[in-house]
Amino acid sequence: MLDLSTLRSDLADHYDLAPNPRLADSMSDLYARMDRVVSPPEWVTYAPYVKAINDLKAQRNAAILAHNYMTPDIYHGVSDVVGDSLQLAIEATRVEADVIVQAGVHFMAETSKILNPAKTVLMPDMEAGCSLASSITPAGIAEMRAKYPGAPVVTYVNTTAEVKAASDICCTSSNAAQIVAAQESDTVIMTPDQYLAQNVAKQVPGKRIVWWEGSCIVHERYTAQDLKDFREWNPGTRIIAHPECPPDVVNEADFSGSTAGIIAYVENERPEKAMLVTECSMASNISDALPDVDFVGPCNMCPFMKKISLEKILYSLHTMSTPVEVDPTVAEGARLAVERMIDVSRKMGL
Repeated sequence: MLDLSTLRSDLADHYDLAPNPRLADSMSDLYARMDRVVSPPEWVTYAPYVKAINDLKAQRNAAILAHNYMTPDIYHGVSDVVGDSLQLAIEATRVEADVIVQAGVHFMAETSKILNPAKTVLMPDMEAGCSLASSITPAGIAEMRAKYPGAPVVTYVNTTAEVKAASDICCTSSNAAQIVAAQESDTVIMTPDQYLAQNVAKQVPGKRIVWWEGSCIVHERYTAQDLKDFREWNPGTRIIAHPECPPDVVNEADFSGSTAGIIAYVENERPEKAMLVTECSMASNISDALPDVDFVGPCNMCPFMKKISLEKILYSLHTMSTPVEVDPTVAEGARLAVERMIDVSRKMGL
């Protein structure tokens, strides 16, 4: 566990991180990307961290890969690559920097390390985990294989390296249906997200899909009644759901897609009002680029994603901690499963 007192004391010895209005004004180009959701007083506080991180990235030859669920100060202020799990996995293979800082959760850092074994991959907070990743183990994969002999295992990237290594191929929410459809077997095992599997089953009726009963603590909390109540209270709102939501929630939505798919849908459709049935930072990160869209309604916050902060990213780069390591034997099997996913996605133009 990070000792925040030590962290802050160490940073204070090396950087001037006091709120700085003059510095904030000089970085107005960065602030313009987030000024709809970040107040001027907040930006005055963030600006010294953003400058210190960006300066240190140049010194360390480092790149920051950030998931769409990062807060706007990270997403717009210091990130070099942003995207969903598939986009980050693909971009991790293209990064030329010597150091990768993963602004996301632990399985994403593992994936970056698997695809870049010679690079240093830093995780700002090792406690940034994932409810899906913790719900399945290699023993669970073995249990499913024994129950459905010969069926290929399609595993969500939201899993540990050991689970990926025990699987045949990985998938993300943006390519899951296509990956499943590409399997030769009539029966396909999907792990660990039961709701993603059930939603994919409707898209690929020619396959018998069986699943492990895991779920995301962010998306499982939404209910179809929530959406119905919101429509009644705020008619005309376009409701857009992530496929990790239960099937009845997806059925009630106007559109369902991965984080990248949600962004593309809103950018193309430009609804007057939109409710994103996913993690809170999604709307915050795209709202400034879409000033004509009013993002309304409740959202659920991922406590794991929110463990990553500007402060922790700066400390990680300053001390070069904490490096993520993956056992070479495990990494070899996991890399095969991830690369199969990337290959299939590229062939399909995903």
